[in-house]
Amino acid sequence: MTLSLAHYLALGAMLFAMSVIGIFLNRRNLIVLLMAIELMLLSVNMNFVAFSHYLGDMHGQVFVFFILTVAAAESAIGLAILVLLFRNRSSISVEELDTLKG
Repeated sequence: MTLSLAHYLALGAMLFAMSVIGIFLNRRNLIVLLMAIELMLLSVNMNFVAFSHYLGDMHGQVFVFFILTVAAAESAIGLAILVLLFRNRSSISVEELDTLKG
């Protein structure tokens, strides 16, 4: 049995749906929200790589490289902000951080 493009796209769609459900169901913990966003980016990356392999073109894989770079920077900055918020507020609950609005 060989894996076709449809298999990869179905897996990417399932991962994307799981990450959207994770974002909507979990509105309390910022770390889980960041993990759901990263899962969403990885599912999109998998679709880019699958299409790149299917079409025999390297542009999708190059685009994945840039997305991973941005995702790594976003994770580093997001975790740094979370550490600072935890030091100042002793909590990273989304409901308590609602008071940061201007």
